[in-house]
Amino acid sequence: MLFAGMLYHEREYFRKAREELRKTFGEIAMEPPPSAWEVSDYYREELGWPITRSFIFFRERIDPLALPDIKCITNDLEGRLSREGGRTVNIDPGYMTLSKVVLASTKNYSHRLYIGKGVFAELCLVHVKGKYRPHLFTYSDYASEDSLKIFEEARKVLKLHLHLQD
Repeated sequence: MLFAGMLYHEREYFRKAREELRKTFGEIAMEPPPSAWEVSDYYREELGWPITRSFIFFRERIDPLALPDIKCITNDLEGRLSREGGRTVNIDPGYMTLSKVVLASTKNYSHRLYIGKGVFAELCLVHVKGKYRPHLFTYSDYASEDSLKIFEEARKVLKLHLHLQD
């Protein structure tokens, strides 16, 4: 299941990004309520403050090999929505399976694997003993209880779409 984690200050830009993503990737299967993002000041200067976190999960299944192309599409969208040389929305695409959550990144670090087109994959969460669990390098907002609950709910939606039972 493809998803996009998004950070933004101005809701107008989120709405524009959301609509473009929907046009590109299809129907939205799940969209939890947005929440305040207070993890760090890292994006404060670029996006503004306060920052909001939203997740969007798409209905149509993707081939994991498409992740580099998807990241290039979202980077292009970030560029088109930029204002005065800075992004107005940060879009981090990824995919989830019943056993893992994978994020795409253009930043190379020791725990990320190169998957082509300047894109790296990061195993963010693993489903072990009945729930998603973070790794050592998982972003703190993805490791938060709120995010873990969101991904558990998305996992239920994925199971329904795959017609699986517990």
